[in-house]
Amino acid sequence: MTKKPTGMSEAPREYKLEDNALQIKKIGNSLGLILSKEVLSRLKLKEGDKLHIVEQTERGIKLSPYDPKHAKAMEIARRSFSTYADTYKALAK
Repeated sequence: MTKKPTGMSEAPREYKLEDNALQIKKIGNSLGLILSKEVLSRLKLKEGDKLHIVEQTERGIKLSPYDPKHAKAMEIARRSFSTYADTYKALAK
């Protein structure tokens, strides 16, 4: 039986990661997912870090600490620097 929260001073409940599935829980007026210390440690995440949602297939997602938009922008920048290396060197003078 799960106790319902009665206030902000209530001690945090213990959550278990069962079969590698996360359950959506009510947290205050919002919904959220709780990650265990073990998962956070394995993924090298800490409070305040962001996870980006990457849509995979219908109803499928991947959570990643790496921003795919940033990665794509960096790839475009690398190609630009490679293609126009002489131009960037001249502009840097």
